[in-house]
This record gives sequence, structure tokens and C-alpha cells, in this order.
Amino acid sequence: MRIAILGGGISGLTLAFYLQRAGVTYDLFEASPLPGGNIRSEHHDGYLLETGPNSLQLSDELRDLLEDLHLTDQIEETAAVSANRYVLRAGKYQKLPGSPPGLLMSGFFSLKAKFSILRELRRPAQPPDPTETLAGFFRRRFGSEIVDYALNPFISGIYAGDPEQLLLHKTFPKMAELEQTYGSVLKGLAKSGAAGGRRRIISLHDGLQVLPKTLAAQLTSAHFGRAVTALTRTAQGQYQLDTSTGPTATPYDALVLALPTYAAAPLLQPLFPTAAAALAAVYYPPMTAVYTAYQRADVTHPLDGFGALHPKVEQPYAAGSIWTSSIYPNRVPVGHVLFTTFVGGTQYEAQARQPAAEQLQQVHAELSRLYGIRAVQPTWQYRYSWERAIPQFDHLIGPAHTAADQLVADNIYTTANWRAGVGVPDCIRHARALAEKIAKGAN
Repeated sequence: MRIAILGGGISGLTLAFYLQRAGVTYDLFEASPLPGGNIRSEHHDGYLLETGPNSLQLSDELRDLLEDLHLTDQIEETAAVSANRYVLRAGKYQKLPGSPPGLLMSGFFSLKAKFSILRELRRPAQPPDPTETLAGFFRRRFGSEIVDYALNPFISGIYAGDPEQLLLHKTFPKMAELEQTYGSVLKGLAKSGAAGGRRRIISLHDGLQVLPKTLAAQLTSAHFGRAVTALTRTAQGQYQLDTSTGPTATPYDALVLALPTYAAAPLLQPLFPTAAAALAAVYYPPMTAVYTAYQRADVTHPLDGFGALHPKVEQPYAAGSIWTSSIYPNRVPVGHVLFTTFVGGTQYEAQARQPAAEQLQQVHAELSRLYGIRAVQPTWQYRYSWERAIPQFDHLIGPAHTAADQLVADNIYTTANWRAGVGVPDCIRHARALAEKIAKGAN
């Protein structure tokens, strides 16, 4: 059985790695000369920047992969202060409680919101609704204040999305299961043990790009800088690929699309137009990361945390910032602090499309106001933009998932963040499981 993998991001690389270990014949094709997709680490003027994911939750699958690649000695833990997370409220940063009991004990939420949280224990479950949004679910179970000051900034900061649009059953399916199984989310969290502490957050000493580079170095049949430009199907049902360097020599029994939907759709369109249309409809909002540095003495805020998120109700310019120099102090010159600020996403599209100079100035102005920065200008600034950032798990993702399921009958599989979940650990988990499925079918 011969497999063609289209895409050399973390999903395609992981799939190829585990297929190779299982003895399955494959070829991986990636348009870029570099592996890793959006996982990028850049060195600039003494700063180590992540221009994709900034850090990773250490899932079991990620730990296994790091062990398989002999990269465990590269693991870099975040500083102890990273356990603290802040949210903007009434124009000032307040520490967000880290557990359900903390929500009730702290002064972050109003007394009315605390009563609403307690009443969640007695609210009856409603029948499953595949169209229910995150905001609708959390508002129904916990009240509007939780949506405004906990859910909204989290979804904006992590998913670049809008909880009024993202679907509960696609984004947080376990929350829906807890309600149906236990009648209450809080009861479910307590009884299932899902309310335990946060997973370890890690990076790698030389940046996260070490992971895809190391994966790529292990592969014997990976072709970087070679884009697949068209698909044709033989009379026997196999697939022939046209690429930027010419057609492939032999056909393939199966394909794996490890691509964003907008890259996969044009390839599918001639053979599978309905599936192509469903994939093409998936929305990826624009996003810009602005990296801003100051002398530490010019910043009055203690920066004792992972970073801060901005609820939409506060009418901010940016979705929030990671305090890079606080969680990874060795990534900045001595005596400096570095903010990684996110501009854009579904709720902030207008800001994401502004000219670069305006974005840089607006970020500096907001940072100065919120962090008590005395400097007239940053000591250093840099920006990195994605015209299409994170796929949105809204009402358009369901048809894309259905189309992907149907393509399996034609020996076309999919593994990517729009399929697996937006996090790198999600992609690794999904790609490894798919490799096991393909290997089992090949033997």
C-alpha cells in the first residue's frame, strides 16, 4: 500500500513518522522548503520569538513523540509565575482564579455571578443541541458575567474566535458530555476528576521549531519545496499527483490531506466538488502578533504571570498579550521585557487589517496605558501576520467534517488542525491515531 501525504506541518510530519515506523510506504509532499507549517521560531536582535504556537500543553502523545525523537532533554519549563493568568476588568488587570472553588472565593466575579455559579449545580440538563454555541451554553449554565469575563477572553486569546459563533459540540465536546452525564458541569468536573490542575506548559530550549525539524530529519520519503498542484484518478481508483517539479512516477492507493481547508479544496474540486465546497467555506480569520520590548525599569507592572487576556466588553485594541520575558526569561536581552500581543481574530478583524505602522503604534499605546510604561517608544518592535490564522469551529465546520468522513470511502483521509482541534497536541494525537488505522489496514 502506497500513501501520499499532502502537507508537511506537524500533522503530516507526525503521520509520516509513525507510518514509517510501521513499515508503510509513503511519500510526503510539502510546498515550503521548511517543515512545520505554522510552527516557526525566529531569532532577532537577541530575542527568540515564536511566530506560531508560543508554548505547548504536554499531553501524553506529545510526551511520547518527544521521547521517540530523543528530545526530552530539550524540554523547557515555563517559569513558576506562569500559573498566574490575568484578565482585563474595569480597565485594570485582575488575576483570574485557577479553579472552580477559586471562582467563589476570589473577588474577581460579582456576588450575583457567584450565586449563578452555585445555582449551576441544580440547573437541569437540556437535550443535546448540535447548534448550541459556547456562549449560549455557558450563559445558560453560568450566566452572562462568566461569558463576558472568562469565556470570551479565553476563546478570543486561544482560538482567535467568538464564543457567540463557535459550536459547543465541536469546540468543547467534553463540556456537553458532562452536562448530559451528570446533569451539572460542576458536578461532572468534580466526579470525573476533570477539574484537576493544568497540564504542564512547555517549550523547547531552541524554540518549538526544533520539533518539526527533528521530525523531518527522521523521514526517508519527504519532499520539501515540492507542491502538489493537481490530482487525477486512474481507472483502478488510485491517485496520480501533479507537482511543481512534475508528475509522480507511480500512483498512490490512498491520500492523506494534511493541509488547511483552503489549500485542500482546490485539489479536491475537479474530482469531489461537493467536498471541496464544504472545505473552502471554513473560515480562518486574520491575525497579527506584535512583539514589543522595553527596558524593565520603564514598566511599572510586576508582570508576575503568563500574560493577560482582554474581554471584548472592555473594548480593547488587542485580544491580549503573553508576557514572554516572564515565562521564558532567557529569550530576551538582560534588563528587557517582551510582550507578545495578538491583534485580530474573529472579534478584532478590523485591527488585523490595519497598516503595519498603525498596528505597532496602537499596540504600544495600549501597552503603555495598561502596564504603566514610561517609555515614549519601545526599545524594539516586530510583527508577524497570518492572513488566515486559526480555523473556526462554527456552523461551517460541520459540513467540512462530514465531507472528510465521506472521502474515506474514496481512500482520502484528513488530518490537520481543522479536523483534530486547533492545538499542536491535538494534531499529534489525531495524526498518530490515523497512522495506526492506516497501518492496520495495510497489514
